[in-house]
Amino acid sequence: MHWSGKIYWTEHRTRGQAEASDDRRTEGHAVTVHRRIRPFNTRDTYPEQNLDNDLCQAVVANGTVYVRGQIGQDLDTSESVGIGDVAAQAEQAMANITMLLEEAGSRMEHLVKLTIYLVDPRYREAVYRTVGRWTKGVHPISTGVVVSALARPEWLCEIDAVAVIPEEEK
Repeated sequence: MHWSGKIYWTEHRTRGQAEASDDRRTEGHAVTVHRRIRPFNTRDTYPEQNLDNDLCQAVVANGTVYVRGQIGQDLDTSESVGIGDVAAQAEQAMANITMLLEEAGSRMEHLVKLTIYLVDPRYREAVYRTVGRWTKGVHPISTGVVVSALARPEWLCEIDAVAVIPEEEK
């Protein structure tokens, strides 16, 4: 694993043909590069819980960006945003997604899928109105799920995303 600012680069060597444009040839092996954006440990994010998992906010693999579920939390300070205000939390989640896509080399216009988790179906209109402002003209696919709770009781919605990095922008 190689560290570069807020990005870890991990090279996975496999035998066989390179299957994607992110693959490089070295000594008869395909080398797939996965970039891990903003790695963190759960003990820092959830100090009140007995967790010790190494995760990251996004992964770039073979030209696809996978963004971890984003909530009403500032990524730089880990402070909760919009406690009690689902629209403010959705706004922060979408701002985080936009920032992470840009850090990964993509943009909102390349967003292909969103999954939106709500703790109350009555929040749907406020959240989808907020998401709609961020995705105007993009037309991603979207799945909405109502769940009984998220990782912290003050979090009312969570949004994860998948985007691509167009070939000409790699």
